[in-house]
Amino acid sequence: MGVLGSSFSSYLVAVTIVLGLVLNSAVLCYGGITSNYTRTTFPTYNNTDMPVDSEAFYVPPGKNTPQQVHITQGDHVGTAVIVSWITPIAPGSNIVLYWSENENTTKVVEGKIETYKYYNYTSGFIHHANISNLEFNTKYYYQLGDGQYARTFWFVTPPAPGPDVSYTFGLIGDLGQTYNSNSTLAHYQFDPLNGQTLLYLGDLSYADSYPFHDNNRWDTWGRLIERSAAYQPWIWTVGDHEVDSAPQLGEPIPFVPYSHRYHTPYEAAGSTSPFWYSIKRGPAYVIVMAAYSAFGYITPQYSWFSEEIQKVNRTETPWLIVLLHPPCYNSYYSHYMEGETTRVVYEKTFAQYKVDIVFAGHVHAYERSIRVSNILYNITNGLCTPVKDLNAPVYLTVGDGGNKEGLSSSMYYPQPNYSAFREPSFGHGILDIKNQTHAYFVWHRNEDGYDVISDSLWLTNRFWYPTDDSK
Repeated sequence: MGVLGSSFSSYLVAVTIVLGLVLNSAVLCYGGITSNYTRTTFPTYNNTDMPVDSEAFYVPPGKNTPQQVHITQGDHVGTAVIVSWITPIAPGSNIVLYWSENENTTKVVEGKIETYKYYNYTSGFIHHANISNLEFNTKYYYQLGDGQYARTFWFVTPPAPGPDVSYTFGLIGDLGQTYNSNSTLAHYQFDPLNGQTLLYLGDLSYADSYPFHDNNRWDTWGRLIERSAAYQPWIWTVGDHEVDSAPQLGEPIPFVPYSHRYHTPYEAAGSTSPFWYSIKRGPAYVIVMAAYSAFGYITPQYSWFSEEIQKVNRTETPWLIVLLHPPCYNSYYSHYMEGETTRVVYEKTFAQYKVDIVFAGHVHAYERSIRVSNILYNITNGLCTPVKDLNAPVYLTVGDGGNKEGLSSSMYYPQPNYSAFREPSFGHGILDIKNQTHAYFVWHRNEDGYDVISDSLWLTNRFWYPTDDSK
């Protein structure tokens, strides 16, 4: 071979090596975007819980005035509301007066009262009242308490379930009660996209992180969220911080504070537990799962879920949403692979029934996946890598509410192929369902203005318009 041929061969070898390196690099870096956003340096106290006398934990005037007011859906379709509140020193009135803005007639419903003890703490008097037989798409006012210290709030019922109904959900997880938590809540309240119902992704007060699981921190948290939760339903998902089991304190039973304070409409969904249930709300069918209760193949939760997902009528409620606490797909060091057992048990069903979105918290950061599944494996084929799957949901982690444990800032590199975008910042999400085929998801970080969008994605419905939308 001549000099020219030898040079050309060397050139080909060099090109081949370079291309190999480039292609190999492309494979290693197949994942999406890791945000390079640099957060402002805040005072360290921002990541600590606010003092119990903070203005954020507003105590209404009067010795026994209703406080910690919050509402959630009270039936399966959206024509009932569970109103909950606490009177701190005596039972007081257990009556709810309510009326629609279109009528002058005041109606009355009577609630039930419960209390609980936890170690050296005794709760106030916890009231729950179910206002039923409401009209769809109607504003209602309701009043709690008597005399000069009576308090009045309002809420708006959802539109009737239907395929072309629009509706907007907020997403917050792992909120806690720090200065950052207060900022997250404010950003959600003033978000111009105007969430109508909040899907809460677990881990509420973080009272279990205090000595003796200080339940006074359940009270401060209830007062913190009242400014939102008294006016729109918060749909509850149980997280690990709600387990609250402490045998060393003589408190071996799990979920005691949470179960007394936060009720759900589980019986209307045919569930045997308040921790897993479903609701219809406008165009969405929302299934809430409980990762800290038994969920394997022969458990009550699995049996209920397997039957429940088959009931979803996508002609009536086209958008199918699942709420979990630990994410099935997570590329942060924090809680890495903790959702793996949930994924193994349920992911094939998610894809089979074309779940649109799975929301999770637990990891104190934000992450959005592509439409992905890992369901091809059997014991002989070795196919154990997540792949893009247009029948599968987008997995969205919104566990960045602001709690005292801080951000999950360490991530795995190279970014996995299933991860489309990730950023360790505090914030909240909004899911704006436009119609039967399209929805718009946005994520807002706290450090930006209320109307600034930090990440977004147009979603197309898996049942009615399954385009490749998870880029």
